[in-house]
Amino acid sequence: MSFSKVEVRLTVNGTEYVRSVEPRYLLADFLRHELGLTGTHIGCEQGVCGACTVLLDGRTARSCLHFAVQVSGSEVTTIEGVSADESLKPIQDAFHHNHALQCGYCTPGFVMTTVEFLKDNPAPDEAAIRRGLTNNVCRCTGYVNIIKAVAEAADNMPGGEG
Repeated sequence: MSFSKVEVRLTVNGTEYVRSVEPRYLLADFLRHELGLTGTHIGCEQGVCGACTVLLDGRTARSCLHFAVQVSGSEVTTIEGVSADESLKPIQDAFHHNHALQCGYCTPGFVMTTVEFLKDNPAPDEAAIRRGLTNNVCRCTGYVNIIKAVAEAADNMPGGEG
């Protein structure tokens, strides 16, 4: 069965893109296949694991749960857009410094979740960090170093910006 294509207009990492895609095309697929932004990972395809987390109009969203046509006109930030100048931002630096990754598959989703979390919680304690990361799954690290990384990033954030 073939669907008619629909025009989708998105601003992704500060650049506007217009593509014609099938209405059933997921945002995650749009980012990966139409734009070549492969940092957004697809894990469970049910919105449970958080690997596909992006910022949609400044708030975290599971890109596997949104059709691209649903979010046409929106601004999307992917992991590639977190540090446009190629230098590590405090969150990315803290993840690196604390060895908060192993295979790295979940890392983009954790970083994107942390960006929003620290904007809303600039000085979190460990319990708040654990609650803030609840919707992201890592099968490798045991979370200890991820929690340390988020705490360090909070300490190093200039003005609460990710």
